Amino acid sequence: MQTEAGTPLTTSAGPRRTPTRTRLLTVLGSVAVLGYLLDQGTKAWANAALDPARPRDLVGPVLKLHLTHNAGAAFSMATNATWVLTLIAMAVIAATIFAARRIGSRAWAVALGLLLAGAFGNLTDRFVRPPRGGQGHVVDFLELPHWPIFNVADMCVVCAAALIALLAIRGIGIDGRRAGASGDTTDAGERTDTAASSERRSDDDD
Repeated sequence: MQTEAGTPLTTSAGPRRTPTRTRLLTVLGSVAVLGYLLDQGTKAWANAALDPARPRDLVGPVLKLHLTHNAGAAFSMATNATWVLTLIAMAVIAATIFAARRIGSRAWAVALGLLLAGAFGNLTDRFVRPPRGGQGHVVDFLELPHWPIFNVADMCVVCAAALIALLAIRGIGIDGRRAGASGDTTDAGERTDTAASSERRSDDDD
């Protein structure tokens, strides 16, 4: 409630604070690390437990466990251009790390974390699995009907792409501001602490 003349109305909880850059980078890094570990752990399990010649039903005929080692991209494309795929993954990682310097949104932090997890996961296979040296074959083991066999890293990349597309449709930039919005706003449409403080000082001067 307003208790004195010139005192702005505030909620009992006070103005909501926007996340700091450090916290957002922590979210990004945590998502990336967890996604990467899940990808590498499931690939290690698949290599040890699955027989490429004997696919297993996981969820009836809808989802199967089918171990393959892929030299190319989805649908076995670019099997003779493995180095190109390796360079693309490295470029994606570099671009994501560069973009993270402007992070200002939790949703973007999650999206970039998933993208890093997926890119690092498959890039690791390129260097540590035969024939290695940037041309290693990626471990894939999840199969849907009429769809290329994939892995957890691929899932991370797809989820990241979907989230980035959603944020773009909503007009939310990587810094958390909405396109065309006046003033400093976050992805939830909230004012930043700086803007709110400036308004309070202006009210006090009046």
